[in-house]
Amino acid sequence: MSSSPSTRWWRSAVIDQVSSRSLTDGSRPAATAVPGDWKDRLRLFGYVAPPRDDLRERLVPPFPEPGTGTGTGTGAGVWGFLGLGPVVAGRVVQVMGWLGPVLVAALAGTVRFWQLGRPRAIVFDETFYAKDAWALLHLGYEGTWPTRTVSDPQILGHPQVVPLSDAGAFVAHPPTGKWVIALGEWMFGLEPFGWRFMTALLGTLSVLMLCRIGRRLFRSTLLGCLAGALMAVDGLHFVMSRSALLDLVVMFFVLAAFGCLLIDRDGARARLATALPTGTDGHVRPDPDTGDRAGTGVRPWRLAAGLFLGLAASTKWNGLYFLACFVVLTVLWDVGARRVAGARHPYRAVLRKDLGWSVLSLVPVAVVTYLATWTGWFLSDKGYGRHWADGRGGTWSWIPAPLRSLWHYESLVYRFNVGLETWHRYESNPWSWLVLGRPVAFFYESPQPGKSGCRAESACAQEILALGTPLLWWSACCALVYLLFRWALRRDWRAGAVLCAVGAGYLPWFLYQDRTVFSFYAVVFVPYLCLAVTMMVGALLGPPGASEKRRTQGAVAAGVLVLLIAWNFIYFFPLYTGQPIPHSAWLARMWLDTWV
Repeated sequence: MSSSPSTRWWRSAVIDQVSSRSLTDGSRPAATAVPGDWKDRLRLFGYVAPPRDDLRERLVPPFPEPGTGTGTGTGAGVWGFLGLGPVVAGRVVQVMGWLGPVLVAALAGTVRFWQLGRPRAIVFDETFYAKDAWALLHLGYEGTWPTRTVSDPQILGHPQVVPLSDAGAFVAHPPTGKWVIALGEWMFGLEPFGWRFMTALLGTLSVLMLCRIGRRLFRSTLLGCLAGALMAVDGLHFVMSRSALLDLVVMFFVLAAFGCLLIDRDGARARLATALPTGTDGHVRPDPDTGDRAGTGVRPWRLAAGLFLGLAASTKWNGLYFLACFVVLTVLWDVGARRVAGARHPYRAVLRKDLGWSVLSLVPVAVVTYLATWTGWFLSDKGYGRHWADGRGGTWSWIPAPLRSLWHYESLVYRFNVGLETWHRYESNPWSWLVLGRPVAFFYESPQPGKSGCRAESACAQEILALGTPLLWWSACCALVYLLFRWALRRDWRAGAVLCAVGAGYLPWFLYQDRTVFSFYAVVFVPYLCLAVTMMVGALLGPPGASEKRRTQGAVAAGVLVLLIAWNFIYFFPLYTGQPIPHSAWLARMWLDTWV
């Protein structure tokens, strides 16, 4: 049967491209270069197959070693200019692997803890979570408070009155995030610094974690520190770090789980590489039997990831989406490792050797963790709905009554959350989040001249605006497009991992178009936007083998972008910290009408 002209053209183009590549790089066309193969079709659109060198380096890419000459390798000229030999340079690089992230985190912590107790007010939803945290600390469950117009002034007054009743209250979110806030209140009392302390601490630690995660992901301390620095100067992350809300707590636990899974990925692939045979040239080679049958040993970092994902879900339920997506992500990572190792049937090998442990390490651990966070409620007598199932029969009567009571309680919470459609001035549609269409004002006052720090001739504006640093977020929109290209046509697993995390934190909100939602929910995927921008900056810098002119141009472009983002954060800093500024200065920062 003869082929159509379009098919003959496609095959000719593929053969021509494979032939031209064999002439330029000296390699012969691989046996898989059959006309019509999906990889060859993608090559027409820019797909590049991974190199076929030492398999160990493909499974676990090493960190680059510093050079001393003037070659084109990254950092070679720098160490030579400083006069450092390879041994000393290696030690410096090793120390900077921790010192760099610690310094970035120290800077982030300094600005986050600066005047943390100001304004001395209960801002936005702190009126719920700061009080519930105090109730958990003293009752073990959420008690009942008077209305905010009554209780807020009493809590902030002198002398302080804490009008907490031990009657159980219906609350819309699980307890873990409020237990975290309660730690700060236990140390510093029921006052603004106390209920904001732990979110500021977690915000600072998350910057440290992102530096290390970026370093492992990109095999570069510089890029890792850049990712952390970008998050340190993100306005949304900054504001959420200084507010006693739950979303930053979810972000912290999810990021910790992501880091644990990266460590697990490297460890499992290293053990797989060790099991593969070594050729006469000293290089590890693929082996079908090993790829199909080799085990990857005990994986404690996956258990830790399950623990953190359980803590995320027991803070707010959107953590469940990360659990589901990360299970799929780890399975695909295992499939990729088996395929690189030479497995004949990588999916079948993962099903036999990896899938069971992947699911058991994540899902059951997360479920047990979730239930454990309700211990205070289980031990109480007055927690809301605690004894609902006592004495009730029915089909599920064989399940212990406390668990059935919790299930009933959670079903009420689910119906409340999905049915929440009350209009709010600062609600926004998820479509507008990435472009910062409608940020949320957590706090706003108009102090008169000479009062509350107002030094203007007329009334000032004093606002805390949960607004991401605009140039960072708008750059992230471009970076996400670049990552889609890297993942689809370069098969870059790093791009896929970042996109998976962004999707897990962002896409589920499109299922609730009619629900009352707010743009600050996006803080959950801010770390991955910073990783996306960092990966794009890494591409601007150019590959190690690029010419000096290309590297210089890339460094200038990347430096300008990073400096503009830092300037943008400084410019909006008064709106992130609630500093009184002239109304004209406040209005100049309202770049979009929807920010007012």
